[in-house]
Amino acid sequence: MKEIEKYVKPYDANFTTMIPTGFVKYMRTCVIWQIIRFIMINIKMLIVVRKSHG
Repeated sequence: MKEIEKYVKPYDANFTTMIPTGFVKYMRTCVIWQIIRFIMINIKMLIVVRKSHG
């Protein structure tokens, strides 16, 4: 671990945050996509709960 720390430089260009693309910004603000994601997540939760109560 100490060997790896020698090569890691904080505040280097490799440690910047990702900048979202135009498509990502659109998908984050698209109401239709958010509704679809909401339904998909709820279906996944229902499947998990059904398996645990079975």
